[in-house]
Amino acid sequence: MAKLPWTEQSKPKEYRGHKSKVHSVSWSCDGKKLASGSTDSTARVWHVEKQHHGRDFVELRGHTQAVEQVAFHPSDADLLATTSSDKTVRIWDTKSLKCLREVSTLGENINLCWHPNGQMIAVGNKDDIVVFIDAESMEIIKSMQFSFEVNEVTWNSKGDKFFITTGLGTVQILSYPELNVVYTINAHTSNCYCLKFDPKHRYLAVGSADALASLWELDTLTCLKTFTEMEWPIRCLSFSHDGEFLAMASEDSHILICNTETGKQVFKVPSNSATNSIAWHPNKYQLAYACDDNDRSRSDYGIYVFGQL
Repeated sequence: MAKLPWTEQSKPKEYRGHKSKVHSVSWSCDGKKLASGSTDSTARVWHVEKQHHGRDFVELRGHTQAVEQVAFHPSDADLLATTSSDKTVRIWDTKSLKCLREVSTLGENINLCWHPNGQMIAVGNKDDIVVFIDAESMEIIKSMQFSFEVNEVTWNSKGDKFFITTGLGTVQILSYPELNVVYTINAHTSNCYCLKFDPKHRYLAVGSADALASLWELDTLTCLKTFTEMEWPIRCLSFSHDGEFLAMASEDSHILICNTETGKQVFKVPSNSATNSIAWHPNKYQLAYACDDNDRSRSDYGIYVFGQL
C-alpha cells in the first residue's frame, strides 16, 4: 500500500503575487507548470520545477472580470483554457503568452472542462446553462439550459459520457455527443458541488453541501464508502496520480487526505482559510491548492504546493 512521503513538519511552498483571491489551480499534463486564476482578472502560470532559472511566473492578461477557472489541455502542456465572469472563454499559448482564441458565451461563467481528446470545451455559467465549444474554431456547437442548479461538469475518461453535479443532490449522466440522460445517481441529501474521476478509471468521488464525500465504483455506480470527517460543505476534490489518495477541501482549517481503499484519514494539510481549489500533481505526491487567504497583514495572494519540490 502506498504511503505519502510527508511528515507533520512538512510545509507548503508559497507562490504569491496575485492582487486578490485565487479561485482555481491546474497542473499541466507534464507537471512542469501550475496555473492559477484570480479575482484580479488575471491568470498566472508558475514554473515550479527547480531547474527553471528564469522568472518564476508569467501573467496572462485580457479578461476584464474574475478568472473563475483555469484548465490545462489534457495532452498539450502549453495550452491553457480560462473562463471568466466576463462571459468569455480564452485559450492561451503559455510559451508565447498570447491569447490564441476567444469566444463570448451566454452568461457569467463559473467552470469549464476539456474533453479528453482536447477537441471540445464545456463551460457552465451562473444561469445553469452549459455550452459546448469547439476548441479549434471556438464556435459554440450546442448549449443546454437546465431547470436545476448545475455545479461541476466533466467528461469521463472515454469522453462518451458527460457528468453533472446538481443542486438536487444527484449526479446526472448524459450520453455524449447526444446529451441524453442515461442515468441519475442519487448521491447525497443536499447539493452536490464537485466530482472527480480517479486516474485509473475505477472510482468517481462526489462532494456535497452535507459535508460528506462519497466514493462510487464506476463500473456498477454503487457507493463504496462515505467520508465523514469534514465539518463544512465539500468544495473541491482531487485524486492522486495513482488513485491511492483522495484530497477533499472545504471551509475547514485543513485539507483532508484519505486512502481510497481503506477510507481512512492519512494526513491533514493545514489551510489558513476556506479552500477554493485543489489539484494533485500528475505524477508526484504534490498537492497544489488555493485558499481565500484571510491574513489581512498580506497585500498579495497566491497558491501553495504541499510536498517536496
